[in-house]
Amino acid sequence: MSVPEEERLLPLTQRWPRASKFLLSGCAATVAELATFPLDLTKTRLQMQGEAALARLGDGARESAPYRGMVRTALGIIQEEGFLKLWQGVTPAIYRHVVYSGGRMVTYEHLREVVFGKSEDEHYPLWKSVIGGMMAGVIGQFLANPTDLVKVQMQMEGKRKLEGKPLRFRGVHHAFAKILAEGGIRGLWAGWVPNIQRAALVNMGDLTTYDTVKHYLVLNTPLEDNIMTHGLSSLCSGLVASILGTPADVIKSRIMNQPRDKQGRGLLYKSSTDCLIQAVQGEGFMSLYKGFLPSWLRMVKLGLLPLFFFFFFVLKLLLIYKHFPFSLLV
Repeated sequence: MSVPEEERLLPLTQRWPRASKFLLSGCAATVAELATFPLDLTKTRLQMQGEAALARLGDGARESAPYRGMVRTALGIIQEEGFLKLWQGVTPAIYRHVVYSGGRMVTYEHLREVVFGKSEDEHYPLWKSVIGGMMAGVIGQFLANPTDLVKVQMQMEGKRKLEGKPLRFRGVHHAFAKILAEGGIRGLWAGWVPNIQRAALVNMGDLTTYDTVKHYLVLNTPLEDNIMTHGLSSLCSGLVASILGTPADVIKSRIMNQPRDKQGRGLLYKSSTDCLIQAVQGEGFMSLYKGFLPSWLRMVKLGLLPLFFFFFFVLKLLLIYKHFPFSLLV
């Protein structure tokens, strides 16, 4: 079926609006992932420290190293494993963000513009933003769960080596193949329940708080819709999202990283509820907020805002420009 000439002359952003948003979100997420991944690695290592359930595995299974904060943990990784190990697991993380960030933004905008719609005065009600943000996060995170699983396990490989334990994977593709061989398709979705719970809570806090704060600042302060407004909105939304999502993130990481039997079943936790109970009973309630600071700093990304806007601007120009070579492919 031939494409009408007038449609062929339209920029890609008009011909394929959803695909363009997915591409923009995915590429920006990749840049953000590379820049902030050391914070994510530090967060995961903090979430695993002092894991009480490991005591059930027997002699020397429980971690004996003292608890370290964000800075000491990051410095410890550099000193004990090497500087480049701060990016261990970044490849599946990029895969994850291309799927997750692109998928959730496209879903959120579709729900906002098509399913729910704006009011007559062009205002988007908070309750619609909450529901749309949670649904978008759940869908995006469920699709990206296998990459998240591989990322978490690879982030812990350096620590296993220091503890004298055998490494589980030779690389990203070997990790996918091994998990699939041991646990089947279901094995790739280990930890998906707390993962989508975290995504729903993070998106509820992130997207809704961001929209609400930005709307308030523009209407009630001298600030305009600029980098300062986006930065303040990001600071607030990241804080709320981290408060809501960190407990589920801790549970998710521990379930994904737990040792498994030959059938792929977890040896430490029967479910996310069981993991939650063991963490609170063995380590206290605040153990659910291990890794909170790097998680918040990673969500805010204040220092990266100029880079994000420049990157979006360049991609936008390439997509809008009618004679961009990609147009020859369609």
